[in-house]
Amino acid sequence: MTTTTEQLSATTLLRFATAGSVDDGKSTLVGRLLHDSKSILTDQLEAVEQASLNRGQEAPDLALLTDGLRAEREQGITIDVAYRYFATTRRRFILADTPGHVQYTRNMVTGASTAELAVVLVDARNGVVEQTRRHAAVAALLRVPHVVLAVNKMDLVDYAEPVFAAIAEEFTAYAASLGVPEITAIPISALAGDNVVEPSAHMDWYGGPTVLEHLETVPVSHDLTACHARFPVQYVIRPQSAEHPDYRGYAGQIAAGVFRVGEAVSVLPSGRTTTIIGIDALGESVDIAWAPQSVTIRLADDIDISRGDLIAPADDSPAVTQDVEATVCHVADQPLSVGQRVLIKHTTRTVKAIVKDIPSRLTLDDLSQHPAPGQLVANDIGRVVVRTAEPLALDAYADSRRTGSFLLIDPADGTTLSAGMAGASFAAVAEAAAPAADDDAEWDF
Repeated sequence: MTTTTEQLSATTLLRFATAGSVDDGKSTLVGRLLHDSKSILTDQLEAVEQASLNRGQEAPDLALLTDGLRAEREQGITIDVAYRYFATTRRRFILADTPGHVQYTRNMVTGASTAELAVVLVDARNGVVEQTRRHAAVAALLRVPHVVLAVNKMDLVDYAEPVFAAIAEEFTAYAASLGVPEITAIPISALAGDNVVEPSAHMDWYGGPTVLEHLETVPVSHDLTACHARFPVQYVIRPQSAEHPDYRGYAGQIAAGVFRVGEAVSVLPSGRTTTIIGIDALGESVDIAWAPQSVTIRLADDIDISRGDLIAPADDSPAVTQDVEATVCHVADQPLSVGQRVLIKHTTRTVKAIVKDIPSRLTLDDLSQHPAPGQLVANDIGRVVVRTAEPLALDAYADSRRTGSFLLIDPADGTTLSAGMAGASFAAVAEAAAPAADDDAEWDF
């Protein structure tokens, strides 16, 4: 007889995020998921019941299970990303409950950046609104492979099938136009519990899965071994001890793919080629290692390798460039401007750079491009061209979310400025080019 721990260790993990406009019921949906799947402790439920009574509510306000900040409870809104961990016998979950306000778009980007699925809520009374389109666009930009449209508050429209069908048709057409590969629409009432964990008795016209059933069964590929093999070097190990006088290994976590002893590899950005002669994992020598294992790789030749270099198959290496074109979401309160000095952090490598151009700012409401904005402010999403002091080996974000992403950092105080996705954005829109900024004497690369 297997124990609960053994059962959970055998289940898959799904990372998902919730999003939606203000008052669409995101936190209530999450609370309902936790409550009805029996994933909350008794004292947590008692605290919510007491807080609800203090606010004059007869029934427990399940939104309080995720809205943990005092400001969130007082205003009745979600401000920060709230992470919750729960499990069923079929799957483990890491949930990011993200805010709905326009000014917290950066928080949604943070929550959805590692998600394999996004649940976008829509109020059945209001239908698809501006924020709904915005959240669908963010999910498409971040290449989230699965999107669930949860049409909430169906109890307030008498569980009418035509209302659900019209909203589902409009949203599906919009999301599909952005390149979202899979969209599943589910009619729910988070407050009443319809189609969240248990099937609804009020919507016999709906024959699809409940939200939890879909979360438990949606196919999730964690097989990073099918991706281009990439190994960012984190640390060079040279004991120079009596026991290991000539040992030289390169430690780090495999970002994607598979590495094998005897395989020909390139070290980037130098481009030098060599062969893997050994792989050490957990103190043992192995012949093969795969993502996301942390290993030490030993090479046949003594090549000048340091933290930030990338090891990749010799016949499948990413392009090396000093001109990075990308889509970024600006997350800092201070703006990002043309000509600004920044640091760019890509995997384990951090180099100096200059923002050479900001060709356009994306208007998520209608996917139009505002040409040559000059700068990006908090929550803006736009195209940038960055010139780096040293070459970087980047994949396109569309090919690899791990090695196609980066951060722009303020070199003065280490503040994260923008989260970037290398390569083309989802929209095939011709972007107007802006004049390049004047070179800075110290940062002219």
